[in-house]
Amino acid sequence: MGAVVTEKWIHRYEPAPDADRRLVCFPHAGGAAPYFVPVARAMAGDTDVLAVQYPGRQERRQEPCLGSIDELARAAVDALAPWLDRPVTLFGHSMGAMVAFEAARLLERDGRAPQGLVVSGRRAPTCVRPTRDLVHLRDDEGLMAEIRGMDGTDDRILADEELLRMILPVIRGDYRAVEGYRYRPGPPLSCPVLALTGDTDPQVTPEEARSWAEHTTGRFDITVFPGGHFYLNSQGEAVIRAIAEHMSAADSPRAR
Repeated sequence: MGAVVTEKWIHRYEPAPDADRRLVCFPHAGGAAPYFVPVARAMAGDTDVLAVQYPGRQERRQEPCLGSIDELARAAVDALAPWLDRPVTLFGHSMGAMVAFEAARLLERDGRAPQGLVVSGRRAPTCVRPTRDLVHLRDDEGLMAEIRGMDGTDDRILADEELLRMILPVIRGDYRAVEGYRYRPGPPLSCPVLALTGDTDPQVTPEEARSWAEHTTGRFDITVFPGGHFYLNSQGEAVIRAIAEHMSAADSPRAR
């Protein structure tokens, strides 16, 4: 696919033009760029935080969702081209971890390897759970039940069934991309990887998160927080601190 218009894909809430590093944030399924506003505010000054905005939501709601993780990663990498003038760390939660990982692989293949990768709330791509129940094939009630069970959607949206049904196509499209993803074997990344997870997340066990170590020849660390799939909502300060420490450690020779 050709180059995309950067303004559509990249949101920059707290510009830090003098920062010597960048953090690029990739949202979860059904999520949008503003989810990372607290990260941008907390890291403003020493880190220039960018948030990826996928098509199909908010100001991009008239655009169709992309059909695969690979398409999302390729489009995001195209949009990031003007922002690679300084070290970049990629950070993704849940579906965003998958997009960030594939984006990191593309960047490394193109000779523009990121300085680091932070993957949150997602099993390593080689950890495949057998399933007969594909969420994206459920009816609307089944899809809404899945959303409610994740405890990550604003209560005001969950209470407004009409609004919830409006966003269901986007969520269904994202789940279709996630459930259609197939890992393609390839060289491991060279950058350090940090895995973050909640200790009661039904989507990933700490052991499955540790398997991310297989996907880098660089340093690997894991931090397990109290909480479920959206542990970030209650552990925000600690998560941001862990990411900042990971970025700082990436400057150390031991990280490579």
